[in-house]
Parts: sequence; C-alpha cells; structure tokens
Amino acid sequence: MIEAGEPNDLPSLWSHEPHAELMFQPGDKVADIDTEATPGFRGTKSDAPTLQAERNVRFAELQEKLYANSRSGDTRSVLLVLQGMDTAGKGGIVKHVVGGGNPQGIQYRSFGKPTAEELAHHYLWRIRKALPAAGHIGVFDRSHYEDVLIVRVHNLVPPDVWQPRYDEINAFERELVNQGTSIVKVAMFVSLDEQKRRLAARLERPDKYWKYNPADIDERLKWPAYQEAYQAMLDRTSTAYAPWHIVPCNRKWYSRLAITELLIETLKRLNMSWPPPDFDVAAEKKRLASA
Repeated sequence: MIEAGEPNDLPSLWSHEPHAELMFQPGDKVADIDTEATPGFRGTKSDAPTLQAERNVRFAELQEKLYANSRSGDTRSVLLVLQGMDTAGKGGIVKHVVGGGNPQGIQYRSFGKPTAEELAHHYLWRIRKALPAAGHIGVFDRSHYEDVLIVRVHNLVPPDVWQPRYDEINAFERELVNQGTSIVKVAMFVSLDEQKRRLAARLERPDKYWKYNPADIDERLKWPAYQEAYQAMLDRTSTAYAPWHIVPCNRKWYSRLAITELLIETLKRLNMSWPPPDFDVAAEKKRLASA
C-alpha cells in the first residue's frame, strides 16, 4: 500500500489503487467485462493528458532508481506482460507509458509466430531468453500466454499438450518472482465494435496499412473460442505472486493511465532508495575544484 501523505502519492483522481481495483478475482467473468468502463478513476478524458505527463515523470524517476540500484548489485527487475487481441492498444502502452522511461533500462520484446528454431525448443525457451536483466523493466507484447490462447483456439497442439501448461506457467512465474522479478500481468480487453472501428480506421490511413493484418478479421470470428481461452487463462494463472489485472481498453486514455499506475505501484513496493556513493564525496569535490 502507498502511505498517505507520501510525496507523489496516488493522484486524487483515483478512488483506489488500480492494483486493487483491477485485479482479477475468482468468479470474475470475461463475458461481463465492461470495456467502456474506467474502474476507480474519478476524472474524465480531459484530465488524461496532464495527468499522464505527470505520472510518466514519476514512473521515469522510479525506473531510474531501479536501474541505478542494479549498478550497485541489486538484482531485482520488473516484467510487464501485455496480453490482448489486436487493436487492444498494446503498442500504445509501449509508446505512451513505457516510452516515458529511459530506454537504457527498458527491454522490449514482441512475441509473434514462433520461428523454426523456437519451435524446436520448449515453448518457454524463447521467453527465458527475453527476460529482463537486473535493474531493467521488461515488456512482453504478447507472451508465453500465447501458448494457452492462440495454440488452444487454433488447435495447434492437442489438449493433452496445452492443458499442463497452466501449471507449468505458474511454476515458471513463481521461479521468476523468487529470483527477484516483479511481474505485472495485464489482460487488455476491447469490445468487438471498438475493434472493428479501429481496424476500419487503419484501412483509411496509408500510414497505418502496415498495422493492418487481414487475418485479424478471421480472429474476430473466433472470439467465442478466445473468450473461453481467456477465461481459462485467468482462472488458472492468476496467482497471489503474479495476479492478472483486467484493463478495459475502449478508452485508450484510461488504459494508459491505469497501466502507468500499475507500474508505479510495483516500483514503489520495491522500497528503493538511491544507492550511496562508493567514493568520498567531499574529497571528490575538492579534487574537481582543483582540476
């Protein structure tokens, strides 16, 4: 919890910490998600630009502190997992939220269709290779959860192969947490109507053609199967040490603010201070003055 009165505390426009407001709870249903909602936020879209800029500064300060401590031997890191259908806004989070930090301490990886080399290994092989180094914030645009989502929906492997993966993923994430990685898992949901609007907008702009994939229409038709797959993913892999957070994404300004706060909360819980110097400050001031 963030202590009341602490500098850079949770902005008053939030009624509760997004971590508590958005955390998946047993019994929550994907079918019931209101993708237009702004859970816990008292403000409006007009408040978003100023608040986003302010909170990006706070995020950058904490991110720098994480990186600075790694230079003094701190091995902790943060992993942000963004999982959602196309047009949910994962790229916008990378650009407008994570992009507010120092790229020197960010490791970004997008997971698409596995390569031949990746398919020759265990499905977590490519994930382990992309984990953030000490002091870094890793960002997964899609993730190891593709292996219980798209793999399941498209019947790429039989059920007796993907079913055990829920427990394997839980054990994998427990291992990461035990090694000092804080995991922030965000399931991003956009309505089919909003997705259709965003896809149509891409077709009206030549500078957005590169983002359009004809296969997205085929994926839309599989939404009932994806809904079942997402429900199983949330039910089976939201744990005390790596819980899922459900973020409604029809309003991009809200999802960006919410995920910014999730990252800030996570970094604050690391209870970091600036690392002390390993040199005599007074002596160095004298040396510099006479140099």
